[in-house]
Amino acid sequence: MSHTCGVRQAQKQKTRQALMDAALGLLEEQSLSSLGLREVTRAAGVAPTAFYRHFHSTADLGVALVEQALSSLHPMIRSTVSPLDDSEQRIARAVDLIARHVEAYPAHVRFIARERHGGVRQVREVVRGQLDRFAREVRDELAKDPQSAGWSEDDLLMLAQLYVDQMLIAGSLFLETLDATEQERERVTKVATRQLRLISVGRRHWLD
Repeated sequence: MSHTCGVRQAQKQKTRQALMDAALGLLEEQSLSSLGLREVTRAAGVAPTAFYRHFHSTADLGVALVEQALSSLHPMIRSTVSPLDDSEQRIARAVDLIARHVEAYPAHVRFIARERHGGVRQVREVVRGQLDRFAREVRDELAKDPQSAGWSEDDLLMLAQLYVDQMLIAGSLFLETLDATEQERERVTKVATRQLRLISVGRRHWLD
């Protein structure tokens, strides 16, 4: 009996992931607000009724995609602001991690970039909640840095939000270079590096 339950559970998870993968593929060319349930089930190769065994609505599906796209980024975000390296090393590491993540998960990055300000309120709120969590985690890491001595919690959170926002901007920049020349990718890397460096310079002089 336990073996049968395990097989059923595995099949259920497989169908759920197939629906998410199908939706993500369709969302390469459209927004979540225009995505149809039948469109997703057709692409996943399952009956429309199967959809409701996994998600209440396309908005619910969108929330699951947000969690899948962003939940694994928390360790990476924290590592980019680790106080163990000097600012130039941090910036180089951050830009490299962003570029590699975009190359590995372009559909997820494109989905978040579009739906962060998209037409589905439930999804916008989940994206905002995840980004707020990123900002708090970055703030906590920044607070460990001797360079943060004398900073208020509010100012550290503001700085953390700037870093998170800039990482998203850099991700969008790299997204546009997936099929570009190496020269264009190098140009975007320099732009992303300079933008993060500008924040770093402002940080050093904030208490002046």
